[in-house]
Amino acid sequence: MKYVAQAYTGLLYVIAALAAATLIWLMISVILSVLMRNLGLQPFAWLFTSAQYGILYMTMLGAPWLVREKGHVHIELVTAALPRTIRQVVSRLVAMACVIVCLILAWKGVELLLTNIERRDFDVRPYYYPRWLLTFVFPLSFGLMAIEFARFVFERELMHSGEAGIHE
Repeated sequence: MKYVAQAYTGLLYVIAALAAATLIWLMISVILSVLMRNLGLQPFAWLFTSAQYGILYMTMLGAPWLVREKGHVHIELVTAALPRTIRQVVSRLVAMACVIVCLILAWKGVELLLTNIERRDFDVRPYYYPRWLLTFVFPLSFGLMAIEFARFVFERELMHSGEAGIHE
């Protein structure tokens, strides 16, 4: 079980690194586009499209790691005012609701992915891009987020700290 947990954590960090690399590509693509325009050149069509795809990949691939690090935005004004035992129950219920939503979205993502594969759908822009290469990140990301939110349901650590305000 130890090796499965290590492999899972490794996967989480690898896809988070891919999300970070995508962010770097977004920066480079914007700089290149602006530079080309300022030089009177037409930016490559694939440059803009790759940036659009990159926004999707970066968001979806970085989200599970963000859940693990409690990096998603949530407001603790209400949970901070609750007594400790009630806060624990509320935090676990919120995490369970997040698990349910993520599992539903992962399931719908699988349906979408299978539909794209079955229909052989392509995203037609400057080049033909198989749509399943875009939609495979939905079940992957939401499935991993469901696992990460489930950790806040079943493990000792809570999603909510009980302290209102900014803590960094």
